[in-house]
Amino acid sequence: MANLQPVRGTRDLLPDESRRFRAIVERARSVTERYGFGEISTPIFEFTEVFARTLGDTSDIVTKEMYTFEDRGGDSITLRPEGTAGVARAFISGGLSQSLPLKLFYAGPMFRYERPQKGRQRQFHQIGIEILGVSGPQADVEVIAVGAQILDELGLLGRTVLELNTLGDLESRRAYRNVLVEYFTGHRDALSEDSRTRLQRNPLRILDSKDEGDRHVVAEAPSFAEHLSPAAADFFAAVRQGLDDIGIAYEVNQRLVRGLDYYTHTAFEFTTTDLGAQGTVLAGGRYDGLIGAMGGPETPGIGWAAGIERLAMLAGEPPPPPRPVAIVPMGPAAEREAQKLAWSLRREGLHVELGYSGNLKRRLARASRAAARAAVIIGDDELSRGVATLRDMDGGEQAEVPLAGLVERLKPTS
Repeated sequence: MANLQPVRGTRDLLPDESRRFRAIVERARSVTERYGFGEISTPIFEFTEVFARTLGDTSDIVTKEMYTFEDRGGDSITLRPEGTAGVARAFISGGLSQSLPLKLFYAGPMFRYERPQKGRQRQFHQIGIEILGVSGPQADVEVIAVGAQILDELGLLGRTVLELNTLGDLESRRAYRNVLVEYFTGHRDALSEDSRTRLQRNPLRILDSKDEGDRHVVAEAPSFAEHLSPAAADFFAAVRQGLDDIGIAYEVNQRLVRGLDYYTHTAFEFTTTDLGAQGTVLAGGRYDGLIGAMGGPETPGIGWAAGIERLAMLAGEPPPPPRPVAIVPMGPAAEREAQKLAWSLRREGLHVELGYSGNLKRRLARASRAAARAAVIIGDDELSRGVATLRDMDGGEQAEVPLAGLVERLKPTS
């Protein structure tokens, strides 16, 4: 038992870190509610087909990173590696096509078998949003705006850059795919093994390769912008105009891609240089063909996800919680009274720390470590007279206060 440790790539969220995580999620929840999003929570595991269909059988996530196992009933089950697939499955299985448009927010743990590194664990946590049922560029602008506002309210927007690109419509992608295959075929020997594998099945993924050799080849690759259909070019122009109208700055990055066929039009990432190589803070895009590819009705969609670990690393400490009141009973009768007093104060909304043992000095020391703003000291003498000694933990002043008047005295002044 002494050698038990968390599984590699997982870790315990102790109270201080849990408070940082909670601050991120609560801020995101507050912003998304203002934009009219409702919250959804899907299971942390799904039938493997849900992710194999949505992420593509050539993606690194499916081929290398999913936690997949067979359950006792013989079904192939996968711990969710991302949030969108579960939302899309819920849309289909829940028959939600009559409720469009849908604006959904989620938060929770995800799982990928990959090398643990700074800000990335095998069990990690994300917030995310999806808009389903809106095909126009106003939805693209809105999801980016939500992300920007969350980052802004966390104090992070000024430390990030919004990178933006278009993946075009199906007509554009087909034309560009042919051009890419021709170009990369001419440079096949210079490509990595992974990129050679992707060349026929998923050539757009090569544009996003992290291999240095691939990057030299990609640098001279034909531009997607030169192969956009008029309709796709107009759509991208409308997205950029919408961002300009609300004052969200961006940079066009033509190498920013999503490799699967159901991704269309807008792709975007908020990136930072404050986390070293792992610089993506929040990323998303439009996936109009996803729900149809899963067997549901053709339904446009767009969304993003952000890693809570990375946001917490960047955001630092949230505001401290309210300072508690410490109740310090001395003697058996006072212990009983302290339990009743703590109950009544907490029902009035006050934060209360109740000491369980030790002499007066030790209990006051614990109250100080808990950052208590006041200590309520109760002994047999105070009880007999219906009063308590109220000590200001900052200044040290103390005075006797009737027990019946404690709530009013202890309520914060602001």
